[in-house]
Amino acid sequence: MFLEASKPGWIEVICGSMFSGKTEELIRRMRRALFANQRVEIFKPQIDIRYSVDEVVSHNSNAIPSTPVESSSQILLMTADVDVVGIDEAQFFDEGIVDVCMQLANRGVRVIVAGLDMDYLGNPFGPMPQLMAHAELVDKVHAICVRCGNIAHHSHRLTKNDKLVVLGEKDTYEPICRHCFNQLRAEESNAEE
Repeated sequence: MFLEASKPGWIEVICGSMFSGKTEELIRRMRRALFANQRVEIFKPQIDIRYSVDEVVSHNSNAIPSTPVESSSQILLMTADVDVVGIDEAQFFDEGIVDVCMQLANRGVRVIVAGLDMDYLGNPFGPMPQLMAHAELVDKVHAICVRCGNIAHHSHRLTKNDKLVVLGEKDTYEPICRHCFNQLRAEESNAEE
């Protein structure tokens, strides 16, 4: 795709584990854009109603108004005259979110995307790897391992559930480091034998 706009657009991705501050950073960047009198729109997947139906809310209870959408294609319908688009929980969107972000950036829009880069099993999550590959800027933020205090980048699920998408909070997930994640996976594997 060729650049279609006279002003430069780009894609920024904020990724990491649960409780690493992804949404907090998205909200911070969007508020700065609002302060600069830029036209902004913020979207989130319709399934994420943990804190609010029509706001993006961080674990620290910071919030900013947003539009819940069922599919990524709806975003293009609502961004005709926008300077900055924010997208939270991008891992929950369909694969079309990558093309949507690229179309927006090609039109000259700054696109800021936040999401989990890995699922609870430690595998790349949904469209996030593709978004990171196409982004001009990728910031990986980290939580602190609740078990040992090291840098955490895994979201360990505390409940027994094999579904890939399970919305939850501290009662459902905990941030842990690579060492603790591998240790827990080995223990789980041994318990199954």
